[in-house]
Amino acid sequence: MKKIFYIFSGTFISQNAFANQPVDWQLGFQKAASESMREIVAFHDKLLLPIIIAISVFVLFLMLYACVRFRASANPNPSKRTHNVTVEVLWTLIPCLILIVMAVPSFKILYKQDTIPKADLTIKAIGYQWYWGYEYPDENIIFDSYMIEEKDLEANQPRLLAVDNEVVVPVDKVVKVLITANDVLHAWALPSFGVKRDAVPGRINETWFKAEKVGTYYGQCSELCGIKHAFMPITVKVVSEEEYQEWLSEARVKFAKEEIENDKLKLASK
Repeated sequence: MKKIFYIFSGTFISQNAFANQPVDWQLGFQKAASESMREIVAFHDKLLLPIIIAISVFVLFLMLYACVRFRASANPNPSKRTHNVTVEVLWTLIPCLILIVMAVPSFKILYKQDTIPKADLTIKAIGYQWYWGYEYPDENIIFDSYMIEEKDLEANQPRLLAVDNEVVVPVDKVVKVLITANDVLHAWALPSFGVKRDAVPGRINETWFKAEKVGTYYGQCSELCGIKHAFMPITVKVVSEEEYQEWLSEARVKFAKEEIENDKLKLASK
């Protein structure tokens, strides 16, 4: 009964009732936590889904009609017609119009995602085999983020998603993410923020998000990168400005990339 409930709720009830991570038998999107993700969900639910359903119903109707209307028993002398100009024009123009209707809002969303506003915070994400490394370039912070093994999980830590060092960002701030890789192709993806960018060795891709809700959000590498592809999750913790400043003070010491001493930069020993 529990599985049936999940299937039913995933089909007919908004996924906003679920947590910001995948859940069993989930069929819809994860809970949106940014304006970009809300726009993606609205584009899918209010435009793409009705179009897909209408096309599916129409094609099913045509198949059933053709099977009944043109069955052999009802047509002992089948028609020799090979084409119909009107039908051919319609089945060319109508799909083109449908694609245009879909393309206009799609391009608008894509353009907005690629146009990065002035950032309040910049983070660099580096994909490795098989974990993520992070830098806060303006704060002299660098750390690695490894998945927590199942035997070491604490209460409320999701399997295959929890990490030892989380990315921490303030709420309602524009976060610019620089994404690259050290070895093979990876992809930095956070469904709740509507973010997904490839991590390419030797190249830096950019994306951004503005988290609107405090909480912990989970993602995973979305590029088939090797044997441990499924074991390099992404965890972003969104906190208040006060909590972020407290974390920042601790992180500058704990994850210092360089040690500042007598106004000179000295490499920190790690």
